[in-house]
Amino acid sequence: MHSTAAHLSPSRRDVLLVALVIPLRGPAGIFGLSCELSAQLAAEELNAGGGILDREVRLVVVDGGAAPRQVADEVAGLVALGAVDAVVGWHDSAVRQALAPRIANRVPYIYTAQYEGGEETPGVFLTGETDIQQLAPAMRLLAESTGVRRWCTVGSDYVWPRVTARTARRFAGECRGSVVDEVFVPLDTAEFGPVVRRVEACGADAVLMLLLGDDAVRFNRAFTAAGLHQRCVRLSTHMDENLLLASGAEASEGLWAAAGYFDSLMTSESLSFGHRYARRFGDEAPVAGSLGESCFEGFLLLGALAERRGSLGVSAPAGPDETICYEGPRGALRLRGNHLEQRLYLARADALDFEITAQL
Repeated sequence: MHSTAAHLSPSRRDVLLVALVIPLRGPAGIFGLSCELSAQLAAEELNAGGGILDREVRLVVVDGGAAPRQVADEVAGLVALGAVDAVVGWHDSAVRQALAPRIANRVPYIYTAQYEGGEETPGVFLTGETDIQQLAPAMRLLAESTGVRRWCTVGSDYVWPRVTARTARRFAGECRGSVVDEVFVPLDTAEFGPVVRRVEACGADAVLMLLLGDDAVRFNRAFTAAGLHQRCVRLSTHMDENLLLASGAEASEGLWAAAGYFDSLMTSESLSFGHRYARRFGDEAPVAGSLGESCFEGFLLLGALAERRGSLGVSAPAGPDETICYEGPRGALRLRGNHLEQRLYLARADALDFEITAQL
């Protein structure tokens, strides 16, 4: 069933319903509220400018923290019923892999998470950073500036960390180093003592952290409690200010992150977004962070796609002669194929904030 105006009731023709798929439970639930508030702000600002295709944008929140098949069933059901016109959200790669084939070529699906790369399902557009874009230059810069050579990968046991770990082996070699050990743990691991001891035993001087949400927080605390931060740096492509705050200032020494957005990014676009977010939701709201802010980007891309193509119809990725671009908190961005091109940064944790040290 196609969600076009011709098939909508009069009450629906002026409304564009978007399934916002974000984690509300599990280790990634720590990001859920930031994602929802960022998406809400995007919808409100789009609506203030006339909406998307002159239709008011409304959110239909779906818990992306449930089991991947359960999430896919729920969202595919909404699409089949014509109850949503598009899908946007941050959720893990296991959910994306379950969902994408179920809604391929039916509605636009804007996936906003940093991920392992390689997604080519028709109708899926990606705003997040990929491993090749950010991990290789981040590892190289750390090797050059700190002299680290012996990497240990610590990741959650699902598709993104597993695929990224394989990529990291090649990148480590290109940096005149090697991956000396890899440890994968189940989601929601409570005790990281054995993992920390294994990192210590392998003699690593750098840890590539590929842990999801709260698992990264628990690892940071255990890592620091064991004193490993004094001899071993940590690099994460999945660490935002919410995780930094949850880990605590004492667990931030020697912690580095790579991302396309940080709350400390001092550009006019990011400063404006931060001001609007704080004004709308107040001091008690969680920081947007790169993961929450990615949902804001997702709605901007949805609007840019619809405006450029004149409809929400799903068609081929942006070709070489098709320009789909917009300006948002991450600056001026352009869609190449089905991936968004963006600036990326390396940042060092400084207590409870990130200090950006380089553009990748």
